[in-house]
Amino acid sequence: MTKPLKKAVLPVAGLGTRFLPATKALAKEMLPVVDKPLIQYAVEEARAAGIDQFCFVTGRGKTAIVEHFDVAYELERTLQERGKHDILEDLRRQAQLPGSITTVRQQVPMGLGHAIWCARSFINDDPFAILLPDDLMLCETSCTQQLAQAYQETGGNVVAIEEVPMDRVNKYGVLDIQEDKGKLVSVKGLVEKPKPEDAPSNLTVIGRYVLMPEVLTHLAKMEKGAGGEVQLTDAMAKLIGTQPFHGLRYEGRRFDCGDKVGFLEAQIAFALQRPDIAQAVHDFLPKYV
Repeated sequence: MTKPLKKAVLPVAGLGTRFLPATKALAKEMLPVVDKPLIQYAVEEARAAGIDQFCFVTGRGKTAIVEHFDVAYELERTLQERGKHDILEDLRRQAQLPGSITTVRQQVPMGLGHAIWCARSFINDDPFAILLPDDLMLCETSCTQQLAQAYQETGGNVVAIEEVPMDRVNKYGVLDIQEDKGKLVSVKGLVEKPKPEDAPSNLTVIGRYVLMPEVLTHLAKMEKGAGGEVQLTDAMAKLIGTQPFHGLRYEGRRFDCGDKVGFLEAQIAFALQRPDIAQAVHDFLPKYV
């Protein structure tokens, strides 16, 4: 039987150098889109998929991420005393169950594969999702929920994919396709950041995965790939042929919030989804066109 998907790993140890000086003392995952930090969007997306156990792979100076999900007694008491019950209820709805969040430390920046390996005790022998908070998803059905459904159908590894122009494939992990089934694509190979002329397709992996725990066996070898780092893509490629492996054309939009322009576009897109401020945003946008 297919095990239920209940665990998610969120790698949040990056330095956020593209957003300096804002990230000098603030974790990049705490940067807000409208009024909610990126890390909260990722956790809520995973919760919508039925995931209730989270592991944050952190680094030095990232304590604010964990504190964000803690109970702020003084704040709640102040809101209560001032009669701001709607805000208080919103905070309480967002609270995590005690014991649902675990943190591990990635002491050295050795790549995404190394970050996932750091969470090995949390993962144990269970399937798990990976969410990269830099990729902010705007979907009617949570992107992770779409992956979870595909995992239940296929019984194996599933990654969210999208098409990019061939001259940009060198920024991503790229699929070598065995069979294109429309929404699902069966995979026969993965290549990390290939040159455009060497890329097997223009279908690229974005920051949403559901993986089987066997990937840890390959990550444990600490084999360095592109950029001299332990690449998750290389370890995933070694699962192909031994387990089902599919790419999913998810329904929705992705905003690269690790990029300044992508982050600014996300602000507008998410603001326009908010009934309380959408009209005001519509009204001021023409002033800047």
